[in-house]
Amino acid sequence: MNDQTRVPPPMNGRDPANLRGDPIDGERYYAKDFAQQEWDHLWTRIWHVAGRIAEIPEPGDFLVHEFLKESVICMRQDDGTIRAFYNSCGHRGMRMVTATSSMDAITCPYHGWRWGKDGVLQHAQDADSDFSSGNPCGVLSLVELRCDSWGGFVWYSMDDNGPSLQDYLAPMPALYRNYPMETAVRVAWYRIKVDANWKFVTDNFSESYHTRTAHPQVPPWIDQDVDTARHEMWPSGHGRTVQPMRPSLTDRPAGGVDLMFRQILTDWGIDPDRYDTYEDFALQGWKDLKEAKQRLWQERGYLHYEHMDAEEITDSPHTVIFPNVTISFLPDNLIFFRSEPDRDDPEKCWFDLWCMAFPVAGEDEVESIMAGRRPLRECDVCEVRNFDGGKGVPELAGQIVYQDMMLAQNMQAGMHSRGYKDAHLSDQETRVRFFHEVLNDWLAERKP
Repeated sequence: MNDQTRVPPPMNGRDPANLRGDPIDGERYYAKDFAQQEWDHLWTRIWHVAGRIAEIPEPGDFLVHEFLKESVICMRQDDGTIRAFYNSCGHRGMRMVTATSSMDAITCPYHGWRWGKDGVLQHAQDADSDFSSGNPCGVLSLVELRCDSWGGFVWYSMDDNGPSLQDYLAPMPALYRNYPMETAVRVAWYRIKVDANWKFVTDNFSESYHTRTAHPQVPPWIDQDVDTARHEMWPSGHGRTVQPMRPSLTDRPAGGVDLMFRQILTDWGIDPDRYDTYEDFALQGWKDLKEAKQRLWQERGYLHYEHMDAEEITDSPHTVIFPNVTISFLPDNLIFFRSEPDRDDPEKCWFDLWCMAFPVAGEDEVESIMAGRRPLRECDVCEVRNFDGGKGVPELAGQIVYQDMMLAQNMQAGMHSRGYKDAHLSDQETRVRFFHEVLNDWLAERKP
């Protein structure tokens, strides 16, 4: 059992000496037999996110999470706990519910069998007269899965014998113990079909080498310079890039004026014209911002800062949780990204984008990082879209995730080329190959 308060030292995510050198071949992005190996050895054994705890506050509220050809119900119990069951009627296997809802019991639409919140059969037609094996009510139960929570998320695993959620996630619960993640409000909720294998997303979020090319709007806001950001990874496959939220000194704005950071400093009572050089503006201004936030957070209503340290209130640790969840931790926002394989085509995937914000006293709107200005309340509708070259989500045009998705289809096509043999990676892309090496370990039954 891991000590959930201890964070083991990370490996250097910029040191290729930490790699075996497993090739990243193209077939793993499109071959159906490789996708089947992932189902057999990975997806049926890891922990999955079903949804947000905030979606099911009352007994009888439940989430439905569909993954490939499986479906799972996570239901709030009378005692406040959450239990997970396969969405398959114990009578003839009928899928019983299709969407998040609330019921005192789940009734199968085929023959009317009714299952209680605890999964136990309450009612069946002709239960006393037509079952020679005996009345099944009170005897049969839906098949249950392990269910747990962390970070305001509901998690489940199909593996009865795998690690606990806390052990699976370690050291993330300890790393992020200062963030009141359960208080974050999901203000935007998208599920987008993308024409690429699910691994493109994890690859993409495991490095920031592409930022200055694909995301020119980022350097004025987050410093991802090669010698600035910290690249960290753990044997489990989890990793992160810790990025100072200050202007890059390499990619300076045209005209030498960074309006975004000037506004941030001004908002916290710092005169951006007090600095003699751009270097002082970026570096000393960043330090002054830390001091101002530590001094003013309570009177400004930023109550989520209470336990956060100086790095956490000004920086962004962009974190990949193996194999398919990424969370950007920002001082005032959490951004949840997830990729899941398409049920039929390994060259397509679903991309989930959940924009979350920490409540600030007196504020009823928030500037979400990826989805623009939004009301500060739980979004109750998931926007299901087909990316379709960007036409399916025009409101996200110009956002970082939109720019990433614009790259996905051609990246997927490149995996079929006879000209592609293996990735030739920079040191700051070490985590990309490490992800595939950990994936190989799972497929070879060397993990967890």
